[in-house]
Amino acid sequence: MREFRRFSYKQAHYRILSCGFDDAVREITAMRNELERFIDSSRQFAAALEPLDSLAEDAPGTAREMHTASCTVGVGPMAAVAGTFAERAAAAAVQSGCEEAIVENGGDLFLRLSKELTLGIYAGGTPFKDTLAFRIKPDQTPMAVCSSSSTMGHSLSFGKCSLTTVFSLSGALADAAATLACNLVKKESDINPALDRIMKIPGISGLMILKNDKMGLAGDIPELVRSTDPDLKSKVTRDQRSNFRI
Repeated sequence: MREFRRFSYKQAHYRILSCGFDDAVREITAMRNELERFIDSSRQFAAALEPLDSLAEDAPGTAREMHTASCTVGVGPMAAVAGTFAERAAAAAVQSGCEEAIVENGGDLFLRLSKELTLGIYAGGTPFKDTLAFRIKPDQTPMAVCSSSSTMGHSLSFGKCSLTTVFSLSGALADAAATLACNLVKKESDINPALDRIMKIPGISGLMILKNDKMGLAGDIPELVRSTDPDLKSKVTRDQRSNFRI
């Protein structure tokens, strides 16, 4: 049975499974401190809701990765922060010699698996609620799985979408695309146009969109199965600033 360990740093909350837990934690801490120093000298990076024209020459690698995803998708760079951190933390764990690394950062994950994983999806406020899961095989990884919601969490959203989940090789790209997908869906009839737009973004392999009792699927996604985990709700990473109850 897989055993996750929790780690929180400066209001960011993680669940990590890897023999390289300490390496992942060190990477997260270093990235956060480095990014904060950059933002102190580049306030527009944190405030922008659209791609910036350029970055300062001294921008750290995390900021550059977020900027690239931002420009590709058409959202602000901070829309890619959680996915970027998850991927880089998982990479640090793998580089330490671990065969498997799973890093979850507030609903945004990066996976490198050594055996099959059933990943539960929490869709509170919808008829799907805690019944959905994806069966992910090792040969489908590395993989980023990033989700966004207009009704759960404290992140800014311009839509009214119950949940979007995006799959990609890039954590930054998946995170940014999940934000855009969520912004695009305000009513059920927006699902198909949003699927079409997101799937045109280079590097996106697949996505799921939920709006009330409607579901839209597109691209190459892991097998969708019924969740049988009785403890799914206890595994949802929820920030104290979040506006929903589990």
